[in-house]
Amino acid sequence: MKNKALNLRISERRLNKLRLYASQNDKTMTHVVEDFIDSLKVKNGVSSPTPDRYQQ
Repeated sequence: MKNKALNLRISERRLNKLRLYASQNDKTMTHVVEDFIDSLKVKNGVSSPTPDRYQQ
């Protein structure tokens, strides 16, 4: 898998909340965002059963 970058603008409050959540759950912010994306359902009802970072 080739990694890509994502830049986004969020409020400082949300950024701090993301940092705190990641820290409390011993995850990186990237992992928190990836886990959220993997949990999303698409219109055909398919979600990614195995996150890309776990595939070899």
